Amino acid sequence: MTWHTGRLIDHVHLRARNYMATRYFYEKVLAALDVKIEHAGEGWFQVDELFVDGADARTLPTHVHLAFQARSRDMVDAFHKAALAAGGKDNGRPGERDYHPGYYGAFVLDPDGNNIEAVYHGPVRRSADSVRLDPVPPSN
Repeated sequence: MTWHTGRLIDHVHLRARNYMATRYFYEKVLAALDVKIEHAGEGWFQVDELFVDGADARTLPTHVHLAFQARSRDMVDAFHKAALAAGGKDNGRPGERDYHPGYYGAFVLDPDGNNIEAVYHGPVRRSADSVRLDPVPPSN
């Protein structure tokens, strides 16, 4: 099985207090970024490096800042709008930031208080769409 992943982060694991509300939120904001949830099971889902499951009585929800890549300013705007409609709270309306020239982002809090961002870095050329991992048969 071939697997595509990022270059620095292997995965980010979020634990949700209300799994169904969190799943709904991420389905909507990821759709605004033209990304679908393709891997899921009972009480969990995974999209690229992001893995989300429900917190149990012994495990607290996570609180992190997580930034999704957008391919345009319009996608950042759509992400923000979808997040608010899906129960997120505004944490920074779409706009240019002074982090570097061309940085355009929006911030929302997801149902568990994670600071979720969509960012467009301006026109760029990617060296690759993803890193491809192909299993290597064991050597004798």
